[in-house]
Amino acid sequence: MALEEGIKGRIRVGTSGFQFDDWFGTVYPRSLKQRNALEYYAEILCMDTVELNYTYYSLPSARTSEAMARKVPEGFEFAVRSHGSMTHEIWDGENRSRLKDTAPAFERFVEGILPLKEAGRLGPILLQFPYGFWPSPITYDYLRFCQERLDGFDVVIEFRNRAWHRDTAYRLLRELELGYCIVDEPKIRGLLPFVPLATSKTGYLRLHGRNPNWFGAEKDERYNYMYSENELKGILQEVKGVIEETDRTYVYFNNCPYGQALRNALAFKKIAGLLRDLNEAQRFALSGGNA
Repeated sequence: MALEEGIKGRIRVGTSGFQFDDWFGTVYPRSLKQRNALEYYAEILCMDTVELNYTYYSLPSARTSEAMARKVPEGFEFAVRSHGSMTHEIWDGENRSRLKDTAPAFERFVEGILPLKEAGRLGPILLQFPYGFWPSPITYDYLRFCQERLDGFDVVIEFRNRAWHRDTAYRLLRELELGYCIVDEPKIRGLLPFVPLATSKTGYLRLHGRNPNWFGAEKDERYNYMYSENELKGILQEVKGVIEETDRTYVYFNNCPYGQALRNALAFKKIAGLLRDLNEAQRFALSGGNA
C-alpha cells in the first residue's frame, strides 16, 4: 500500500545505527571500508536518515558531529539518542526517591550535537527510558526538566514500561510538546503495546522486532528478528494516520543483527512508494548479500 503523493514527503525511514560488523558482506559489500559506511548508507543506498545510538554509550563530541555532517548529502537528518546518564543513571540511591543532578550531562550532550543542528542535519533527540522508569510525580517532573534542558530541540520520549500507557502521560507529553515514540516490540506482559499516536508535530516509530524471548535473550539476540512483507504492510497502514497529522514522521528499524534492519527499512520504503527503480546496491542489500 503505497502512500499518497501528498504525504510521502512527511516520512523518513532509516535504521538505528549504520555500522555493524555483520552488515559487511550481507547488506554492505564486504570490501567496503568501515570509515566509508555512512557515505555508502546515505549516498549509494539513498537513505535519508539514521538514528545514532552510540551516543547512549558515549557522549557525543562536536568534532565527531562536524565530521558526520560533512559526510552526508543535503537533506539527510540524524536522530540522536540521548546518553545513558540522562535517562538510565538518574537515581540518587537505590530507593529511587531522589534524582541526581543530570544538568551537566545535558549540557555536554547539547554541546556535542550542536554542529549537526548548525549544519541543518539534526532531526529529533530521542530520550529512551528503561523498563524501571515508572510513572510517578518524580518522573513526571523529570520529563518537565528534560524539556527545559532541551528547549529549542525536537524531543521524543520512548517508554518501555506498559504503566506509561495512560491518558495522563499522553496529556503531559502534549502539554510539554514532547513527541511520543511508538514502539513495535513483542506482545509481552509489561512491555508497551503498539499505540499509533502523536503528541507533538513529530511522529516517531521504533521497530525492535517481535522476538518473544525478550527478557531472557542477550542484547543482540533480543533484536534478532526479520519482519515479513505482510507485517510491514500492516505497520504502515497503522501509522498512516500519524504521518498525515504530523509535520514529519521518522521510522527506525532497530532489529539490527545480520543487516535485518536495513533490509526491512528498504522493503518498508518500497512498500510505501518511496523507492521505485532499485539500484544495484539496494538490490544487494535487500537480498541479504545473495543477489
